[in-house]
Amino acid sequence: MPAKLSTHVLDTMHGRPAAGVAISLWRREADSATWTLLVETATNADGRTDAPLLAGDALTAGVYEIRFRIGAYFAALGVAAGEPAFLDEVPIRFGVADPSAGYHVPLLATPWSYGTYRGS
Repeated sequence: MPAKLSTHVLDTMHGRPAAGVAISLWRREADSATWTLLVETATNADGRTDAPLLAGDALTAGVYEIRFRIGAYFAALGVAAGEPAFLDEVPIRFGVADPSAGYHVPLLATPWSYGTYRGS
């Protein structure tokens, strides 16, 4: 199976997948100051993206950041999370040491907290 980078978002406030969360994937360049936008997408009804964020040779060793627009998601549901919202864009920065292994980076979120882990 080719290596891939994937994600999904779970709305732990409501106990369901989070559909319609805007996501962007960035890679830090070698100079460590420049970030390059690689992908912009959104989650589907299952809280996942329709395709991996990166697959095959596109996934290389380096530092990445997935930015989840979780504030807009909860606002669209009518959740009162303050103005400005406590959480708006949640960045998860992580390193890929072995791109052949594949990486799954989920987000579990409420309007006031979030967590992540390296999944399979």
